[in-house]
Amino acid sequence: MKENKKSVSTKRATSQCKTLKEKQEDFIMLPTVDFCFKELMQNDNIRKNIIAALLNIPPSEVENTELMPTILRKESKDDKYGILDVRVRLKDGEQIDFEMQVEAFDCWANRSVYYLSKMYAGEIKEGEGYDCLKKCIHVSILAYDHFRDDKECYRRIAFCDTKTGKEYTDLMEMHILELSKLPPEEKNETSLLQWMRFLGGKTRKDFEEMAKKNSELEEAYDVLDKLSADEKKRLEYETRQRAIRDYNIGMLTAERRGIEAGRKIGMEEGREKGRTEGVNRINQLNIELSKLGRTEDILKAAVDKEYQEKLLKEFEL
Repeated sequence: MKENKKSVSTKRATSQCKTLKEKQEDFIMLPTVDFCFKELMQNDNIRKNIIAALLNIPPSEVENTELMPTILRKESKDDKYGILDVRVRLKDGEQIDFEMQVEAFDCWANRSVYYLSKMYAGEIKEGEGYDCLKKCIHVSILAYDHFRDDKECYRRIAFCDTKTGKEYTDLMEMHILELSKLPPEEKNETSLLQWMRFLGGKTRKDFEEMAKKNSELEEAYDVLDKLSADEKKRLEYETRQRAIRDYNIGMLTAERRGIEAGRKIGMEEGREKGRTEGVNRINQLNIELSKLGRTEDILKAAVDKEYQEKLLKEFEL
């Protein structure tokens, strides 16, 4: 006997509801989204274990971790604000800034040095001696290849003598974790590598498998699981995820339009002063602006010839 249309439709709807429910139950937040990372770092044990792995010391030696305000103060009205992802102070006054970055950022080195310097300089107050300055560490957790000419997934950068390699001071240092370069998994991996794999996890199954490795990751997975089940937190997470996606699409679109408009203006200028010279000048300007992350200037210059001339003079093109 053939099933009637109503029966078929009901079965289809039931199947779709079941699939949707399974997807909802399988949902897990990803630590590479800064909202999720910040929430995970609210947990004292997770903070201690990640810091211990980073500094290559037993977790028991990380006695106290205090979350600090993430806005770096301005020293003058013309100064630039700095907003950190997670800022932690240890018992001895040492500070660590954690930054999660998913998309490639052309000026990441400039930005990280600026944040580290601002964090270090912000420690000292008028009348205090330089001996009160404490160690500051900037940690970049990157989901893309920052150093493209090697396969190293972790590096520590400090002030060193360029000839001898001897460290000058450890008061300022940077740790760079490139999650995209993680090597194939091996037995007896370092705690840092295991945490890097956790932070770079993509699916619930990934996290479940990692949770079996040790109690630290098991606790982190439990926190992540509860966080993902919180409807309010999930809404905030998805809102942040959309904002990041929309921003990236917007910047890419603006850059493409700016470059295309710049080419057109360059061609017009070329007809007046020599086609080749004009196109080369505009293209070079767009390249220089893109390197500095000044995407909005590319678009503005494309529609404002006077502003474009100003930028050409700025870059001496």
